[in-house]
Amino acid sequence: MTIRTILVDDEPLAIQGLELRLQAHDDVEIIEKCVNGREAIRAIKTHKPDLVFLDIQMPGFDGFSVVQGLMEVEPPLFVFVTAYSDHALRAFEAQAVDYLMKPVEENRLADTLDRVRQRLAEKRGVEEVDRLKEVLAEVAPEAAADMGEGGSGDMAANRYEKLINIKDRGQIFRVDVDTIERIDAAGDYMCIYTGDNTLILRETMKDLEKRLDPRRFQRIHRSTIVNLDLVKQVKPHTNGECFLVLGSGAQVKVSRSYRDVVARFVH
Repeated sequence: MTIRTILVDDEPLAIQGLELRLQAHDDVEIIEKCVNGREAIRAIKTHKPDLVFLDIQMPGFDGFSVVQGLMEVEPPLFVFVTAYSDHALRAFEAQAVDYLMKPVEENRLADTLDRVRQRLAEKRGVEEVDRLKEVLAEVAPEAAADMGEGGSGDMAANRYEKLINIKDRGQIFRVDVDTIERIDAAGDYMCIYTGDNTLILRETMKDLEKRLDPRRFQRIHRSTIVNLDLVKQVKPHTNGECFLVLGSGAQVKVSRSYRDVVARFVH
């Protein structure tokens, strides 16, 4: 698996140093080098790389502006590279794979590339399954239907987040989604409840739903998502509504419009 990579930095020596360190990794192919944000956006749209090492502090379009400028296309994986540690919070908010400090250390770079390989393998695995299903739908519809019912379940799950970075109270919390019990919406903010903590995430419920496996995380109310694996009891209520009792003892109401959705998963 070749990792097609673009390097972006306004300092030629920084690009040279990173390029030198990447030579130790045979699967990394540098396909373009850019010295500013505008060049980077054009190169990424043209070449569609797997990975971009992106400097943050650049004149004109900085690294975060580059990410924003790619919102209408499928973005590559980003690794931010900078001399300023105070950008770390924003880097993780931008869903970067990692954040490297200059000068880049070989061991840290190796760890980062391991993460990149894992993310790319998961993404390509899902894409292969989707392509296979498309072919089967044309030549063997029955086999495609069987595959859709269960054969690709594990692969499809890989497209969803396993860890979510949450900036709260000036800190970054890396939350294992398995520990999330429920999520309540409050406008553009989400209250994330784990077994022993409550964190605030600035994100819409619609966007957060896309990141969570729907086989486990289901909306049971207009403003509530629960982890179905952590439901311990279902308590009927009046007017066709019911309550779910969660592992922590918390009770959450299932509105009538979402009752049938939950019934498919909770027995």
